[in-house]
Amino acid sequence: MDNRHSPRTRKLTVVAQDPSVRKADGSILTACVSVPYEDMGEGPTGYRVQVVDFDASSNSLMKPWTPRDDGGDPFGPTAAGKTVTDAVILGDPKFHQQNVYAIVMRTLARFELALGRRVSWSFGGHQLKVAPHAFTDANAFYSKEDEGLFFGYFATPDAKGKAKTIFSCLSHDVVAHETSHALLDGLRERYTDPSSPDQAAFHEGFSDIVALLSVFSIKEVIEQLVHRDQGNKKRVAGDWLTAKGIAEGPLFALAKEMGQEMAQVRGEALRHSTELQPRKGILREAEFMEPHRRGEVLVAAVLGALTTIWADRISGLAKDADGTLDVARVVDEGRVIADRLLTMCIRALDYCPPVHLTFADYLSALLTADREVNPDDERFHLRDHIRSSFGSFGIAPASKYGGAEAGVWGEPVKEDHGDIIYDRTHFEPMQRDRDEVFRFIWENRKALRLRVGAFTRVQSVRPCVRIGEDGFTLRETVAEYVQILRLDPDELAELGYTDPGEKVLPRDRELFMYGGGVLIFDEYGRLKFHVHNRLNNTTRQSERLKYLGSIGYYENLRPKRKSPAKLSPFGLLHLTRALNGTRARAGCECHPGLEHHTHDLDDDGTE
Repeated sequence: MDNRHSPRTRKLTVVAQDPSVRKADGSILTACVSVPYEDMGEGPTGYRVQVVDFDASSNSLMKPWTPRDDGGDPFGPTAAGKTVTDAVILGDPKFHQQNVYAIVMRTLARFELALGRRVSWSFGGHQLKVAPHAFTDANAFYSKEDEGLFFGYFATPDAKGKAKTIFSCLSHDVVAHETSHALLDGLRERYTDPSSPDQAAFHEGFSDIVALLSVFSIKEVIEQLVHRDQGNKKRVAGDWLTAKGIAEGPLFALAKEMGQEMAQVRGEALRHSTELQPRKGILREAEFMEPHRRGEVLVAAVLGALTTIWADRISGLAKDADGTLDVARVVDEGRVIADRLLTMCIRALDYCPPVHLTFADYLSALLTADREVNPDDERFHLRDHIRSSFGSFGIAPASKYGGAEAGVWGEPVKEDHGDIIYDRTHFEPMQRDRDEVFRFIWENRKALRLRVGAFTRVQSVRPCVRIGEDGFTLRETVAEYVQILRLDPDELAELGYTDPGEKVLPRDRELFMYGGGVLIFDEYGRLKFHVHNRLNNTTRQSERLKYLGSIGYYENLRPKRKSPAKLSPFGLLHLTRALNGTRARAGCECHPGLEHHTHDLDDDGTE
């Protein structure tokens, strides 16, 4: 075959939203999504995803999905125009296998498009294992230890009281949500460390954002939502599509439907997020100190921007004499905005500090990530809407940079700590070599204000190529480093940290303090941004100690035995969420064993 004409993508049929969501004729709503084309094996198995349909509850292995010789969609429309039936969707394990493969690959491709590079899994292997029928339980989770995603199934009564089986692998948002956990864990492995209320909430909130925007960017989904409220007409009443109308109409319907059958698996977080009323002090309320509830605030802030941008775009469309709008244009505007927001939310990860993340940090990262690729924001005013929506929940940008645009990260500030030295390192290897980046850090440890006596490690080096709407190409290299300091509680005051007291910290155990930053270099090797949460930031470090002490983390440092179901930390996290259980402790949903980070290396850095 002539490689110049090899296909780049393939279309695969998936459940567009959830099996409970039906079209006008009563059939399950499906969609054909594009995924990267590859030479697939049975499973399906590809170079990044391997579907292994083993059921641990029955100790059985399902027959695997097999690719068509022509590379087509085994469950796509036939020549006669017939589409996959509900009986096949619900009862054929091979469709379930295709569904999870396609959604995982679509989510991965979306991350790679936004970030401008390949994204690795956190466990080091090339292939993420996916088990669509892993066990009989109302749960679904990502496990780094097992290098995979695991989806449960369970029985529940239908409207007539008869038992029916619910498969979590058929819920588009559940699959996208779990895939986002896996991808975020590969990009920022320390976001599961015990830190702050915001960081504890971020994994869930971010994964919900990706799941909801991924589904909302599917044309068939928006058409279904708009048609349902407007009687399946080709024209839609313009006065209905205000920011409030969208939030209370299609957006609320989508969030409600996502939790309809999956409430036992993922709770009703998306529905709760659409119901949250903005108020400045919400993050200080006791209810929103719990990680799952706090994550809903992050979701609500992003959804607030989605509704106002969509409403603004619709208001500029031409209306008929009767004040109606073309449904196709309304749907397309919503899909494009959801896709743009999704890109922005994913790309922001590169501009986030690697440790002790706050929502304020993420807001500055959102603004910076979009500004770097799209300096002219006149079309959507995306950044203005993001600032406004986050601000309505009392979230202000972490950056106080006084440049031309408020809230974005500023250039590295010297602050009397010396100029950045470039002539002792070589940029070409710095685009891929952690040792070369470490040398840059070492030579500039004073200017970068690294902590004396802390173990320093470069965790990743990632070259990126990003394309803006105007065809502008942005080339950057993103390098992530961490610093770790081991000390006794009695040394806290001596090093400038606030000791929360003996009733909070165990005096007979060592503590680990974390700092770190992201170095973003331009295409000429010059440092553009240094996004960091330093060990030297005694205020934030002291707040971390106080918070972890207040939730009893230091009383629970020893790893607990796994539950009989052998759930991973993410599995336990989701189970707690679904059950709306007691307040989760930070130590229960993080990686408590940090003994492998106890190497102390002295250097001559200064504060």
